[in-house]
Amino acid sequence: MGKEYLPRIADGLLQERLGYAGGVLIRGAKWCGKTRTAEQHAASALYLQDPDTRESNLDLAQTKPSLLLRGPKPRLIDEWQDAPQLWDAARFAIDRAPESGQFIFTGSATPGKKPAHSGTGRFSFLTMYPMALHESGESTGEVSLSALFEDPADIEGMARGDIETVAEQVCRGGWPEAVTSGLGAATSIPKDYLTAVAEEDISEVDGVKRNPHDAMLIMRAFARCVGTMSDLKHIRLSITQRNDEMSRTAFGEYVKALRRLYVFDDLEAWRPSLRAKTRVSATPTRHYVDPSLAAAALGASPDMLLSDMPTLGLLFESLCVRDLRAYLSAMRGELYHYHDMTGLEADAVAVAPDGRWGAFEMKTNPHAVDDGAASLRKLAAKVDDSVGEMAFLAVITASGYAYRRDDGVYVIPISCLAP
Repeated sequence: MGKEYLPRIADGLLQERLGYAGGVLIRGAKWCGKTRTAEQHAASALYLQDPDTRESNLDLAQTKPSLLLRGPKPRLIDEWQDAPQLWDAARFAIDRAPESGQFIFTGSATPGKKPAHSGTGRFSFLTMYPMALHESGESTGEVSLSALFEDPADIEGMARGDIETVAEQVCRGGWPEAVTSGLGAATSIPKDYLTAVAEEDISEVDGVKRNPHDAMLIMRAFARCVGTMSDLKHIRLSITQRNDEMSRTAFGEYVKALRRLYVFDDLEAWRPSLRAKTRVSATPTRHYVDPSLAAAALGASPDMLLSDMPTLGLLFESLCVRDLRAYLSAMRGELYHYHDMTGLEADAVAVAPDGRWGAFEMKTNPHAVDDGAASLRKLAAKVDDSVGEMAFLAVITASGYAYRRDDGVYVIPISCLAP
């Protein structure tokens, strides 16, 4: 018997989109739960990576792809990038019978060969993330992100766990299999993930043979830069300085492949209009799709992170970014970071579809909340209202209580947050 299915934020989004789109593409990192979620809504399925039928299915995709689309609707096409011809076939089928909810495609990599058509107007695109703490049942859900945009007069809540809990959650990650396993097995899953990426996936994504050793070097180098705005040149030089020669071209190709596999998920810069002229950085903040991959690349255990609070702080920031992205997807918002040339920054800026925004600082040290709140207030004073109305300012913490300070800044433990 399989493990119990834990409902995901993507369930509601998928059901909604099946109601108006001919097909829905669920994309995101492998092992994040795309197939299991799609199965909850599908009436039939084609698994392209099933070893018993893989070769015959790939042959059929070349000769008569429409046959593989037959079956009760919605029909799930799992890991469609292995046979990109199916995309064009599904698009054609939707054109001929323009009904909603016909296909669910899932993919953990962008295909090496792009389909002839983009799918615009036929497909809706849904990005799925590893499990946020509210999805794994580890957040009380007492503070709603969508409610923050409505400026509640007050909030309240108490963290579920402490800094030790957070260190374990960082190393375990939001992989459904890890969430439902004991800590020992759970922390092995991110390590296995990196091994699979380095030894298999990075070469299979586009059919170009790549060196597993070099792939691991790059992933470790990125892990050392999580939560920072390190540029790619700096990251590459950090590898060559360790006596591992790597050309700029080779480095770029590896990074491109890792992004196509959704391993890296940088946080782009927010560049609002400001009241006074100040240069705003356009460099993204480096993040993995899940903080556990960075911890695994560094060889870090929960105990090691607890003895290295600066590193835990950066990985905690990455965990918060993962959760905020998942929660914002429920309201179709976007997440960015802010940093200007005066040194003023916000670890994350959530922007709603109507332009309203809220800024976050992430702090593992409760004594740093005052500094985080002061920084956020300075940012709010600099942003021109024409960019959109400021909805809230908040400091996310690893433990403690949720409340609204006298200056209006919210303090929210990550384990109290919900969509």
